This record gives sequence, C-alpha cells and structure tokens, in this order.
Amino acid sequence: MTFIEPGLYVRDGFAEGPLADAALSRAARAAQLLDELQEQAPTLTDGQLRDGVNRALRRFAQEQPPARQVDSYTALIRRGARIDWVVPARLPCA
Repeated sequence: MTFIEPGLYVRDGFAEGPLADAALSRAARAAQLLDELQEQAPTLTDGQLRDGVNRALRRFAQEQPPARQVDSYTALIRRGARIDWVVPARLPCA
C-alpha cells in the first residue's frame, strides 16, 4: 500500500480511501444525470439540455467543463447518440 495523502492511498494499482470513494460517487452521479438527460432530451429545449450537460460534467470534474465539451455532448444527445458513462467499481491508478 502506498500512501498518497490523507484519505487517499494506492493498493494493487487502485486508489482507495475516502477521497477515491468520493470520486467514484461523483462519477456515478454524473452518469445518472447524463442518463436522465438522454431520456428527457426530446422534451427539453436546447438551452435546458446544454445546462443539464454542463451540470453533469461540472459535478464530475468539480470545475467548469470546457464549453466545447459541453456543446459536443449536447449535440450528440440531441442527435440521439447514446453516451454511456461507465463507472468502474474501483478507481484505477496509472
């Protein structure tokens, strides 16, 4: 086990601890929000869809996502493409 900082350590190539758990929780919530948006897309205006995508990505990254990424995801969803946000059971470390 390698200690990185309080609340985060690496064991067998995977991050563990409260900080890793929080990151996985944010990723899961972002995936859930994107799934909901994709289901609701036909009933949302372009502005509502873009705002929802922005909120989902901001939740995951904990910062304002690049506008280009938000616009790209919004366009994909609007065209009916399915965005599958896969959340692993454990957080791999490089």
